[in-house]
Amino acid sequence: MSLPDPAPPGPTPAADARRSRPWHRPLTVCAVLLAVLTVVSGVGVAVDDRTLLGEPVWVKPLKFGFAFALYSATLAWLLARLDRGRRLAWWVGTVFAVAAVTEVGAITVQAARGTFSHFNADRTDPVTLALVPILTFGVMVIVIAQLIVCVVVLRQRTGGRDLNRAIRAGLGLATFGMLVPLYWMVTGVHPRTLTDANGDAIPMYQGHGIGDPDGHGMALTNWSVTGGDFRVPHFFALHGIQVLLLLTVVLTALSARHVRLRDERVRSRLVGCAALGLWGLVAVVTSQAARGQSLIHPDAVTLGAFAGVLVLTAAVTARVVVGARSRPGEAGEALERDHASRW
Repeated sequence: MSLPDPAPPGPTPAADARRSRPWHRPLTVCAVLLAVLTVVSGVGVAVDDRTLLGEPVWVKPLKFGFAFALYSATLAWLLARLDRGRRLAWWVGTVFAVAAVTEVGAITVQAARGTFSHFNADRTDPVTLALVPILTFGVMVIVIAQLIVCVVVLRQRTGGRDLNRAIRAGLGLATFGMLVPLYWMVTGVHPRTLTDANGDAIPMYQGHGIGDPDGHGMALTNWSVTGGDFRVPHFFALHGIQVLLLLTVVLTALSARHVRLRDERVRSRLVGCAALGLWGLVAVVTSQAARGQSLIHPDAVTLGAFAGVLVLTAAVTARVVVGARSRPGEAGEALERDHASRW
């Protein structure tokens, strides 16, 4: 007699307890505020025709608001799942939330004024003089908070094998993504003068690229089309954690129909394959930016590196899939033995 497909294992009491905890409130408030700012900035893009470096003045607060809203919501959910170090994590998360709101707020104020936020060296404008320290050191506070969160998370399991791997690999990627902007501050002075949306000449220093410190021109992102741009690895690394968490959700949902995905080890290995691919992608675009090369103008070295990452990721993924097909999943084996003993 054929046995019915085993059902996926149910959640443990500890997992139920984690799900019932409220999200980290300051980070949740931060995410909501920045989501509202994203909408307001979108309206600003539509109704305000002022531009900075060829893009609407409201694009920068829109992008920063969206990115920090998404990441703050992710942290708010993650910190609620911790079993150890919760008090420390709460305070660190609160510092992160305050720093993120302050940083994006400073960017928004400068955008509303029609002038530059980061790298602005104007010593005659009192508002800029007040905001520059926030913009310069705010990212350092955010990075330190992120590092502490990583240490707290690494000391414990925050879910099943697949979720735990997604969180750890994702936090590693996000931390690297936050460290990349610090490289902008040590790559050189790049003194220059630019014109803001008010027609004023603004002295600038440092930049976010090599070969073109104020590079722009790429559709939607406005990344550089003429030189290396460190905003590229910053973006891919920062949002890698959302990709891995979404993959975990998808694999768990698919396990209801595919018995081999009910093995937590298989799902964890597939998440690991995706993490490998993301780390490879981030490594390639970081090297590309450091060599002063635009994302959309790769040379043979960059194309070869991209191909290598793709082939390696596909190979290890195929190995996991073939291995899962060749033997029943962990959960499936246990339930099949239980059915057999009953018959």
